[in-house]
Amino acid sequence: MNNRFNVGLYIRLSRDDGNIESDSIVSQRSLLNQYVRENSYNVIEEYVDDGFTGTNFDRPAFKRMMKDIEIGKINMVITKDMSRLGRDYIGTGELIEKYFPNNNVRYIAINDGIDTFLDNTNNDIAPFKAIMNDMYAKDISKKVKTSLHSRMKDGLYVSGRCPYGFMKDPKNKNHLIINPEQAETVRLIYALALKGNTYHFIAEELTKRKIKTPASYYNYVWNTKCISQELGVWVDTTIKTILTNQIYVGDTVQGKTKKINYKIKKSVKNNPKDYIIVENTHERIIDRDTFNYVQTLLPKNVKRPEKKRFYLLDGLLYCGDCKHRITIRYQKKTERCYTTCNYYRTYSKYHVCTAHTNNYETLEKVILGYIKEVCKKYLDKNKRKDFIGSIKFEDNTLKLKKQIVSLEHTNKRLTENLDKTYMDMLKGIIEEEQYIRISENIKKEIANNKKSIDNLKKEQIDSNKIDNKKIEKYSHQFLSLENPTRELIINLVDKIYIYQDKRIDILFTFKNTT
Repeated sequence: MNNRFNVGLYIRLSRDDGNIESDSIVSQRSLLNQYVRENSYNVIEEYVDDGFTGTNFDRPAFKRMMKDIEIGKINMVITKDMSRLGRDYIGTGELIEKYFPNNNVRYIAINDGIDTFLDNTNNDIAPFKAIMNDMYAKDISKKVKTSLHSRMKDGLYVSGRCPYGFMKDPKNKNHLIINPEQAETVRLIYALALKGNTYHFIAEELTKRKIKTPASYYNYVWNTKCISQELGVWVDTTIKTILTNQIYVGDTVQGKTKKINYKIKKSVKNNPKDYIIVENTHERIIDRDTFNYVQTLLPKNVKRPEKKRFYLLDGLLYCGDCKHRITIRYQKKTERCYTTCNYYRTYSKYHVCTAHTNNYETLEKVILGYIKEVCKKYLDKNKRKDFIGSIKFEDNTLKLKKQIVSLEHTNKRLTENLDKTYMDMLKGIIEEEQYIRISENIKKEIANNKKSIDNLKKEQIDSNKIDNKKIEKYSHQFLSLENPTRELIINLVDKIYIYQDKRIDILFTFKNTT
């Protein structure tokens, strides 16, 4: 037996290599054991990383092997070939050229004929083999990414974990179906949001009701003493994610993040315009009208601080001069509430705006009085036509127009790409089969965009119609209550602008189409 060397056998198999029989764990182990028997080496330990990529060295068995080298347990490492050690040519080169020699470790890659204790030509070309292995990993990464992108555009759900409220169809892993228990919680969250509640309020309400959080379904470990480990604590960001995720109206939304590169696991967020959205791919939990309406309410509620004191107009007040939010503050010393411009308060020394200080109680009475006057005159059908022209209205037609123009521009670019691809086929640059595949994907994307354009144009028309019955209902409710609810206020009012000269502009949610 060759007692000079204490051998560590290193075996690695990634998911990308899983379909290659010669690279299987069993195959590698058999080859390595045969080699050490033939050379009478003393095997101390076997290190196996099953399902780990070779593009980085964050692998449990590999780390254990490195520790054993440092404590002198092994002084020889054998792999089937260099690619099993790693596919990152920089890291692999550092190991073979620097780390192993500095630690007096002999390295052998059997199939590549590399032995760092021998002077042979195979050792000289090892850096080039490392580069080839790296290029292979990069090529595989590109192919996987292209395949995933294509499946996303087809509306197939390719993520590993399902969004809260859904589960994977047992008959089709790329299709979502509703999870009844979770879907009820999603509907509850939207119902609470419709009442004008903040993310924080909804989160606390769900926690109080001991409703299981999304993370608790995935067996996350909770660090809390107030709620049982089984249920967990709802947080604001979870509520925001659910209230802003288009997947609940039946649309598949993917491509929100991307990896920095094929060697680094870390992901970064994509620009929302680069999301891959395919409409009506699965059963919805929330109807589209409710979802869209909740999106209009969120800006009114999201910035409301969670205070001990509740203010009816929280989140609705804006500075008429600089257009930033106006905060309602309570002064304990004087026991009075007052308003102040956020922009002024943050940058007061630069004189970018003025305080816009008002007694809140007085301001609220004035504003509620004006809303009451509007409601009375709105219900008076004889005065409505003349009066409605003096009311300020929220108008999202410009936003819809921009979305339509953007989609039309995208379709123009896609059509140009389709024409270019066709010319590439005629010139023999690409095969006809490749052209057919590419053109089908482009045509499908153009069709989806046209469908979105039609929906936006319909929304544009609908947004210009006054829902008289709805506004009459809210107006009657407002006048019948001595103390109007916040839910009612946000259904009638979009924004309230307060000017330094005490002028007040109220933007109502219903439209002026007379």
